[in-house]
Amino acid sequence: MFDTARVGVRNYLVEGVSTAGKTTVATELERRGHHVVHGDRVLAYQGDPVTGEPLPGFHHEHHVWDVARVRELAADRSEPVTFFCGGSRNHAAFVDLFDEVFLLEVDRDTLLERLDARPLDEFGARPEERELVLRVHATREDLPASGTSIDATRPLADVVNEILRLAGVQP
Repeated sequence: MFDTARVGVRNYLVEGVSTAGKTTVATELERRGHHVVHGDRVLAYQGDPVTGEPLPGFHHEHHVWDVARVRELAADRSEPVTFFCGGSRNHAAFVDLFDEVFLLEVDRDTLLERLDARPLDEFGARPEERELVLRVHATREDLPASGTSIDATRPLADVVNEILRLAGVQP
């Protein structure tokens, strides 16, 4: 779990479709000593994307972040930079809080390779989830409308170095 008292003056969102590398990038940023909020682990719950009302079960379209908590963390100024990594269906309610959105991009072949490698207990491994991920990849329906594209097919170090460079942080 992260220390909620350590969130940044500059806040960045790292987004992308399932298997694009959001969690992997978050882990590498942390390894390098940067402050990270794992949105899918810390902020996410099943809820209505418009009202935020909690909902039972698991449905991709109900994977949302706690907007009040995102706002609270983004308003804290005790760290120079914080990277929020993960995806949510309600990003429109808080995307304005970020200095920049980095969209991790992969081509279809890389996406298929990564989906094939997913363990059955991770989202995207089952056929119906795989179809959904491929649809979202093709339509971009669940991604922020704008942001800086990052080629996430490159080696992890290169992807993270580019994010840090664009954020004005030394790699």
